[in-house]
Amino acid sequence: MSEREVTIRTAVVTYFPMFIAVLSLVTSIYNGYLNGKFVDIIQRNFGRTEYLRTCKEIIDAYFQVKFRAGIVSENVGRDPARGATGVSVAQIDAASAVSRFAALGTYLANLLDEPTRQQYTRLSWELDKAVREAAKTSPAELNKLFEPADRLFSDMNNDCVKTAQQ
Repeated sequence: MSEREVTIRTAVVTYFPMFIAVLSLVTSIYNGYLNGKFVDIIQRNFGRTEYLRTCKEIIDAYFQVKFRAGIVSENVGRDPARGATGVSVAQIDAASAVSRFAALGTYLANLLDEPTRQQYTRLSWELDKAVREAAKTSPAELNKLFEPADRLFSDMNNDCVKTAQQ
């Protein structure tokens, strides 16, 4: 073998394993990058799924509040289950539904910005006010009582729709 062939063979034997090692290192770094991206995607999807599940629950809670307020409005003056406090079972159920709505609204609001949190708090207050007033309101006038809450609820529902479409 000539000296040139020996030099080439030495270079190949020396540099080829280093090239393979560098390729392996680059592949490992890229794999770590991709794993980080996948973790971010999964975490974001998990948060989005949890948010949407809570949106579904809060929508149900909102209509439960309206339903129970309707019962309170219809039962004014004829509920035999009134205790010494003058509060009917229907009023207690309606107040409980408002509390559930407020808890879910607080959870959703904590995932968003400050103006949205204030809006969700206002919505809970409007629902509480409407349920307290339902005992003094005829069933025909009940929708008018819920108009401010309906507007705020519409905005909250739009937030849920935006998140669902992302």
